Amino acid sequence: MTPIDSSTPEFVADAGIARHPHTLADGRELIYFDDPDTTLSPDRAPDSRDLPPRPANARMRQDPLSGEWVSIAAARQNRVFLPPAHLDPLAPSTPENPSEVPSNYDVAVFENKSPSFGPLLTDADAPAGLDDLRTVGLNRVRTSVGRCEVVCFSPATEGSFGSLSVTRARTVIEAWAERTHALSQMPGIEQVFPFENRGEAIGVTLHHPHGQIYSYPYVTPRTQRVIESIESYGPTLFADILASEQDSERVILRGEHWTAFVPFAARWPLEVHMLPHRHVPDFAGTTLAERDELAVLYRRLLRGIDAIYTTPTPYIAAWHQAPVTVHRDDIRLMLQLTSPRRAEDKLKFLAGSEAAMGAWIGDVTPEQAAAGIRAALERSDAADAAAASASTDSTTGKAHS
Repeated sequence: MTPIDSSTPEFVADAGIARHPHTLADGRELIYFDDPDTTLSPDRAPDSRDLPPRPANARMRQDPLSGEWVSIAAARQNRVFLPPAHLDPLAPSTPENPSEVPSNYDVAVFENKSPSFGPLLTDADAPAGLDDLRTVGLNRVRTSVGRCEVVCFSPATEGSFGSLSVTRARTVIEAWAERTHALSQMPGIEQVFPFENRGEAIGVTLHHPHGQIYSYPYVTPRTQRVIESIESYGPTLFADILASEQDSERVILRGEHWTAFVPFAARWPLEVHMLPHRHVPDFAGTTLAERDELAVLYRRLLRGIDAIYTTPTPYIAAWHQAPVTVHRDDIRLMLQLTSPRRAEDKLKFLAGSEAAMGAWIGDVTPEQAAAGIRAALERSDAADAAAASASTDSTTGKAHS
């Protein structure tokens, strides 16, 4: 594997967030990330479960019509589906519920039991580099090397990133940054992708607030399209997109380091992108100040998205990052948050044109969508301010007039 570009800044860890690495009973890695103000002991219990061996590594097959690779991971059919709270596999372990996380925690990251990629990082049938993967042929098969991790945002059995405190949100972001750095150093990894699926309408199988990190042995098809656009437009594509969107009426939030906006050609009824103001290829390249601000702005954004309707909004929050070995100087870290929700009780389903041909038709104008999200954000901010005021009054013994 080609080394990471030496011009990429070294990862700077937040020293206030402690890390505690452990090993699960079947050999999988587990890391606890503690909030700066944690009340938890640094000592954690071992995993005392008697677990079966990990499933066989998945295999990738190439679609010769597109050149894309499809991982066939049959072991995923056996994963847990919407269990009751007392059997939550991501909650801290108890005698009645011997879960994936042996001790109480603030944030926990561990290898997925039934991964789509990995646990092998190298193999005789692994891809022999990006040139090998770009070659198109019939009946081509490779080992699905890589790594898939689960990121537990909280020990609570319900919630999402938006329901976290700012402190906890910052700890999750630190975990994303550190894991991106570590995974990018592993052999065979070509791209690292942190994301959160939220809501049954998206297809989640666990209500527990969590996300995942996929580490692919190839550059994903979506990123390949971005590379094609950069090769056509030029290396300033992301900087120019940001400048254009900041001058538009589609801006949702803007801070010192980040701007969130509805993109000019939004596909989904609810779609928000967020970009850092300087070129950063991935979370590992962000500064502590950038992560601090992101914890505040990203949490506000998600709470605003939830305030659009009277019930929580299903979404996919996808953090697109530059590949590990190519185009790190011109592909920028970017959030792309999408939701199929087009009304209080209606979802957008991908039908013939979108699903079969990839030809999208938008249901609302991006400008209307941005105005609606900004209004919801104002309601959310007002509700949070009122809740904070009520909490302050209750602790000081004052009452509202």
